[in-house]
Amino acid sequence: MMTDSSLLNSELDLQQQEELYQQLLLQTLGQINSESPDSKVIRPEPGMCVKTFSESNKEKVFINVCQSNSVPPPPELSREKLVELLQSDDPSGFRVPMSLGEPHTEIDNSSQGCTAYDVVINQDFFQKCQKDPLFQQFVILVSVEGLENKYNLELSREWKVLKNRKFLGSVSEQNIRTKSRPVIEELQPPEKSPATTKSLRRPEFTMIVEPPAGEPEYLITEIKLPGVGSSRSLVLDVGEDRLVLTARPSLFHLDIFHPFLVDQENSVAQYNSSTQVQKIYTLFLDPVKYRIVFDAHCCFWDLYTSFLPSSATSNSKLAEVSITLSVAMFLETAA
Repeated sequence: MMTDSSLLNSELDLQQQEELYQQLLLQTLGQINSESPDSKVIRPEPGMCVKTFSESNKEKVFINVCQSNSVPPPPELSREKLVELLQSDDPSGFRVPMSLGEPHTEIDNSSQGCTAYDVVINQDFFQKCQKDPLFQQFVILVSVEGLENKYNLELSREWKVLKNRKFLGSVSEQNIRTKSRPVIEELQPPEKSPATTKSLRRPEFTMIVEPPAGEPEYLITEIKLPGVGSSRSLVLDVGEDRLVLTARPSLFHLDIFHPFLVDQENSVAQYNSSTQVQKIYTLFLDPVKYRIVFDAHCCFWDLYTSFLPSSATSNSKLAEVSITLSVAMFLETAA
């Protein structure tokens, strides 16, 4: 039987054309990927280290909040807008761009094993957060919620920013997305009901100085939060002279000044879900200074009330409030 060579050559030509087509296709795809890759590798800079705990086993968890200009910044966000965001019914509608790294095992200062996560945000936004405690607490909250969603965790909201440590472990490279996406977006809010437009309630609170006699050492602040079932809905910011607490969504908001300066680095907060009471323990920053100021105010108060009729000084609550306000003013002037 004779073979038609033209048919054989035609089959070979088709096979060669197919191979050439596949080769050209792969080259084209390779060029596209090289020209506009979906991701790139970066090495972030250390920023701050946050210590918290896992709610399931109470083990230590450290969050390394890092900074890099390779991560896009969020749109400009004022402090007033941030307060509105934290008080809104659904703050999850806003997104801050960040890279969430894989968990890695480290050794803490007590030579105990622990888990650490690296979170990378924009460098300029990180610097802004360092200048304002409210922004700092906000970015920590967003980082915690991001890690919880990605790794199915439940982390304590009673975190602490380590004062003399910017990173636990060693800085490693991260692979981040390079294609542009909306970095902070506001979802279309539902129509507001009359209940959501009401101003937030100011919760009842008490401040107790301990010990009751002698040199004051620390302050216990107790805040009643009926209806708040978990500390996960609380955002707490303790400063040297101020305490701000918000219970989401749209339950309570408390913004008060301490009558004296406290050590914010060593403050401890505990929330009892059974009694629904938030307790904050703070040490006096300078007990001697506080005592001198308080004694100075008592002299001022005695002098002031000596010019008032007796009926005006019979109200102990008025005197107590005035003492608190005057102590705050004395401290502000002394600082």
